[in-house]
Amino acid sequence: MTNAKLFPIVRLHMSLRYRFFNYLKQNQVLLALVSLIVGWFVLQTHSIWVSLFLSYIITTALLPFVAYLQKLHFPKIAAILIPYFSTIIIIAFLVSVIVNSFIPELNSLVHNLPILLDKSAKSLNIPLGGIALQGQLTNDASAVGQNAFNLTTKVFGGVFSVITILIVSFYLLLYHEAFHGWVSGLFGIRYNKHAKEVLEQVDDKLGAWARGQIVLSFCIGLAVFLALSLLQVPYALPLGIMAGLFEFIPTLGPTLAAIPSIIIALTISPSLAIAVLALYIAIQFLENHLLVPKIMQKAVGLNPIMVILGIAIGANLLGIPGALLAVPFISFTTVLINGVRSVNYSRLTEAT
Repeated sequence: MTNAKLFPIVRLHMSLRYRFFNYLKQNQVLLALVSLIVGWFVLQTHSIWVSLFLSYIITTALLPFVAYLQKLHFPKIAAILIPYFSTIIIIAFLVSVIVNSFIPELNSLVHNLPILLDKSAKSLNIPLGGIALQGQLTNDASAVGQNAFNLTTKVFGGVFSVITILIVSFYLLLYHEAFHGWVSGLFGIRYNKHAKEVLEQVDDKLGAWARGQIVLSFCIGLAVFLALSLLQVPYALPLGIMAGLFEFIPTLGPTLAAIPSIIIALTISPSLAIAVLALYIAIQFLENHLLVPKIMQKAVGLNPIMVILGIAIGANLLGIPGALLAVPFISFTTVLINGVRSVNYSRLTEAT
């Protein structure tokens, strides 16, 4: 079909779409009903949307590496496969290290956690009822430790979802420009260019967040592990990995990561607990004033209250994945809202 024959069809499609959305704007009852149906559909299929969002985050994180390799005149498929499979190999290596080293220590930690809590409470003259506490926490903690793999698969939606995320992210990398063209085409000729600019801003922000969080998690986890090892605090490895993982939850994460370390140190001596508390404060200070400005300079900061509310809502709706993805989703939404505002502002200036 030639362009001359195709153009009337495209124009008719755009006209029908414009009339449909214009009718929805005028009929508020129908608009509310459609919004409720769309919201219900999204909630019912939330696992699919979470997987797609994770795929898109992975894509945006790898895009700069793909672009760099293409500048070096690598073929497109090679420029995609090299960072893609490198990422998979690194993840597989980390998982094997965690399974072989982290899980045994984690099992030991959760098994002894009631005893450690009871010792810490006694050092502060706070009776907790050690026997009852140990019976309750041991059952729950041992269940978590024995089913660590099941817990991991639930967090990521199962093995099938993980494979789906990897496949979708690969195809998003392969057809990234076509995907941008398809999405921007939904907004018509008038806003096509602006939609592409907003999509590029989304890519930059989500990619910067993902790469920055990975680097921060590695740095903080390694720093905590080395420092706790020097202080001879037991379970330094699981506590270090825990600190690294909690970096994905800003504002609340570092505080939550410090609590078990202080409790364990308190079972040895109050002075060691104070030293561990000072250690976490020092690491947090260096992170906020040295690492974050350097590593997260392209990821725009968010209001702490908005972050806490977003994490709480995400955890309530989707559990652990919701809490971890709350910040990138807020960033994603912020870019879209700013894009819509800029369109409305341009309309206003045109009208005046």
